[in-house]
Amino acid sequence: MSDTILHECGIALVRLRKPLSYYIEKYGPTYGMNKMYILMEKQHNRGQDGAGIANIKLDQEPGYRYISRYRSMKSQPVASLFRKIGKKYRKAQKAGKEKFRDEKWLKRNLAFSGELWLGHLRYGTHGFNSIENVHPFLRQNNWRSRNLVMAGNFNMTNVDELFDILVNLGQHPKEKVDTITVMEKIGHFLDEEVQFQFEKYKDQFSNQEISDIIENEIDLARILKRACKDFDGGYTMAGLIGSGSAFVVRDPHGIRPAYFYADEEVVVVASEKPAIKTAFNVEYNQIEEVKPGHALVIDKSGDYMQHSIIQAGEKTSCSFERIYFSRGNDPDIYRERKMLGKLLVPQVLKAIQSDLKNTIFSYIPNTAETAFYGMMAEIENYLVRRQTEVIVEGKPSVDSLEDILSFRPRIEKIVIKDAKLRTFITDDDQRDDLVAHVYDTTYEVVKRDKDTLVVIDDSIVRGTTLEKSILQLLDRLGPKRIVVVSSAPQIRFPDCYGIDMSRMGDFVAFRAMIQLLKEQGKDDLLGEVYEKCQRAGSEPINHVKQLYDQFTYEEISDKIADIVRPEGMKAELKVVFQTVEALHKAIPNHSGDWYFTGNYPTPGGMRVANQAYMNFMDGRLVRAY
Repeated sequence: MSDTILHECGIALVRLRKPLSYYIEKYGPTYGMNKMYILMEKQHNRGQDGAGIANIKLDQEPGYRYISRYRSMKSQPVASLFRKIGKKYRKAQKAGKEKFRDEKWLKRNLAFSGELWLGHLRYGTHGFNSIENVHPFLRQNNWRSRNLVMAGNFNMTNVDELFDILVNLGQHPKEKVDTITVMEKIGHFLDEEVQFQFEKYKDQFSNQEISDIIENEIDLARILKRACKDFDGGYTMAGLIGSGSAFVVRDPHGIRPAYFYADEEVVVVASEKPAIKTAFNVEYNQIEEVKPGHALVIDKSGDYMQHSIIQAGEKTSCSFERIYFSRGNDPDIYRERKMLGKLLVPQVLKAIQSDLKNTIFSYIPNTAETAFYGMMAEIENYLVRRQTEVIVEGKPSVDSLEDILSFRPRIEKIVIKDAKLRTFITDDDQRDDLVAHVYDTTYEVVKRDKDTLVVIDDSIVRGTTLEKSILQLLDRLGPKRIVVVSSAPQIRFPDCYGIDMSRMGDFVAFRAMIQLLKEQGKDDLLGEVYEKCQRAGSEPINHVKQLYDQFTYEEISDKIADIVRPEGMKAELKVVFQTVEALHKAIPNHSGDWYFTGNYPTPGGMRVANQAYMNFMDGRLVRAY
């Protein structure tokens, strides 16, 4: 993606199902730590603002610490965390091999030696970056079963409503942010569950005996059913209870991803399948999906089960996960991205007027590479069909037949990304100057004033990097025409479920639509839609769609080309977008498309779209949720 956006946190959870001594004997004392490191490192694409990790020791005797937590905001946060934990292990090793391989000694003397692990990788979608924003979060209590450790990949659209619910429950929340609000709501019902169990047994057993009973009988499914019923958003949330049970709960539309694998030794959960496969060397068909609206609950004994928590709705898991965010070595994602490229070919051929002889194909690194392969495979198929037609119908000479059969599409690595250049300066003028140098190009492969350059990107969000950098670089090569191809459809609406795309005015498709309204004298609609958004309240209708309905897909694409065209550019410019219909054909099992269509799966999403539009009209540069 040429326009960098923040996105999609990641989670990792590991529960060792056998006594720690089993793993020490079979694999060594570092087994749990090593597996957790691989799970998190293989998902580092999901969070570069920070990372955190927590560990719980089961059945730790009183007087010894049983919960450990580290968080980091360093440039390589995962490596930083495990270097710190590794130092503790190396120090413990010096006590001697006999002690280092003794379960009881390790639990008493070494942090992060427990059986239950939770890791988080953070991409902040709003607010300030500080260590206090890094998961996991910890809700502490002197009763082991009331301790709650939480981390997640989520955004809630109804934080104000959830905040008021907590206040009405009698709490005094210290912050109005979704992470704290969600944890406190689950924590409230955890406290009630513990108290319920205590009242049930208080006349039959001693308090110490009751504590042990509660830890084994605590009903996490009941807690989550009560806590999650008011949530509106996209979420995968993971939690650890201090007594050793754990859960991962997923929203009823399956917006945010969650996968798990279990065998007699472990239960493991991650945001992406390849991380589990790599860490545990299992087959993809052994990795299951946490069902939408369900919670995977692991009890203190290590037994696990999926429980229905909220009635599942239509499954609309995030298609952006498949286009861009998730690692492309998942075989399903790899096939889907290739199909996205393949389905663009009819539009590409139309844009170049089928002149393959004078066309060079390339891609914007690095995430568009797979779609590029799919596009070129289909171009090759097209050539075979055309060659067959010419041979069958034209009866060519030997020389022309050789020319026909030897022709291949021209492929070059035109755009090169300088990964070391980061646009960290906030001053707009200086930042634009840096943006212009994030990419470089390959020279002297383009025939000046004759060749067409086709360059595929996985998505176009703001269009800034196209205008400030890529198109200027490509134009210097002297092509006759430049065709920029997006493997994703036009991004028209904000996301409110975990991606940093919250301000409508940032989207180049939205700006194109506004310009078209003004140019065609339809700008009265801007005020009419604003009034509808004001009156909508909690009504689940996205009124902004009415504005886009005034124009064809191609009209908006052409206006986007006008907007991103740099001043002084000589080459012709065409911008081609994937259609929504083709998107669903390529990715049939992940139909979440609200950023393209405005069809949000929850009422909160509709409210966010309307509020984002009103913010734009009012000139308020804030997020809409």
